[in-house]
Amino acid sequence: MIHNTQQNFFRGPAITLLTLVALVLLGGTGSAANPLAQTTRNNAHGAAAQQPLYIEYRGVRIGMKAQDVRTKLGEPLTKGDDMDFFVFSEGKEMAQIVYDASLAVKAISVDYLGGVGAPDFKLVVGPNVDLKPDGSIYKLIRYDSLGVWVYYNRTGGEAPIVTITIQKSLGTQ
Repeated sequence: MIHNTQQNFFRGPAITLLTLVALVLLGGTGSAANPLAQTTRNNAHGAAAQQPLYIEYRGVRIGMKAQDVRTKLGEPLTKGDDMDFFVFSEGKEMAQIVYDASLAVKAISVDYLGGVGAPDFKLVVGPNVDLKPDGSIYKLIRYDSLGVWVYYNRTGGEAPIVTITIQKSLGTQ
């Protein structure tokens, strides 16, 4: 069987970009009453404080400047004012870092082809997920107090694609 490697190479980033756009359009804003918000410990006043399990990728965080991202991750395969595209692990791990107008990170989306190198979902969104019979997983957690959300998606099948996205919530400064 002959494979079109260029088409397969760009399929993962295209899926990630479409997923990222859909998530922005469908649920980028947070609400303090959101039932998806994760609370893991109480502060001194007894109110629940949100503690994210997964808030950075290879040392890159929301709000970091593009120059600092490139220092941490190296030269991107594709470089731009609005987004950089990085490829790691012989093409099995791809990251898209999206910038706002001030060149600060507003979204980080990473694809792991075949699931190779992907962190366990429990380390990203916690153990309470709805695992589908085909092995697929989807979970989004909002951290309203931090103004971000974290998304984990694993496709089903023998060669799953794992996508992890960290994004600044719409309306946060």
